Amino acid sequence: MRDLKDTVAWITGAGTGIGEGAAVAMAREGAKVILTGRRLDPLKQVSKKIEDAGGFVEIAQGDAMDRPGMMALAKDIQNRYDKLDLLFNNHGINITNRNWGGGNLEGWDEVIDVNVKGAYNCALAALEVMRPQGEGTIITTSSKAGVNYSPRAGVAYGASKHAVMALNQLMNIEEGNNGIRACVLCPGEVETPILDHRPIPVPQEERERLIQSEDMGEIVVFIMKLPARVTLNEVIISPTYTRPLQPGEG
Repeated sequence: MRDLKDTVAWITGAGTGIGEGAAVAMAREGAKVILTGRRLDPLKQVSKKIEDAGGFVEIAQGDAMDRPGMMALAKDIQNRYDKLDLLFNNHGINITNRNWGGGNLEGWDEVIDVNVKGAYNCALAALEVMRPQGEGTIITTSSKAGVNYSPRAGVAYGASKHAVMALNQLMNIEEGNNGIRACVLCPGEVETPILDHRPIPVPQEERERLIQSEDMGEIVVFIMKLPARVTLNEVIISPTYTRPLQPGEG
């Protein structure tokens, strides 16, 4: 397994949830972690947690929808550290009004914009750095809703995550011989703030039995520790406990 000390990891959606879990886990392995997200306060909280544990962390606030901004951010990482080993393309949103009967397509537009356009904006920025160096890893957070069809996850979110699956696989086909490997993570229910937007709230006692953000962080570390010759195309992760569908969920 590879030593991750002094690797450079750029993590989007890093202020909460899976992004926070990955940032903490990578910093614990000795990586230099760059945190990106739209909201500064959550990024500061994650940064402090990493610093208090003796890790190396920097904040690069930004919006994945800002393509020139993401390109500039990746270039700045290259200029500062001479490399980029990992992009964890993790940002994503969902909305409460998520099914065909709701009619709130404006909210769906934002889900598609952030989850799909934001993903390829950041991936393109990372690829521009990784191609010349001849190696790199791009991990993107999809969902089991990108593998199957989930009324619980909703229409726009499911469509966005199916798109992310295609982005990932075509990246491997086109970029593998450039030394770049892409992996898409497909978790079931994870205890993160995105659950707060569920039309039917998830009881706290059940949230504690779901996948936790730190579990996802350990999976990111595992992928990064594999030899560069090995690509995990996709990883499907389920909580051991399966919540029963509630009336109205599907």
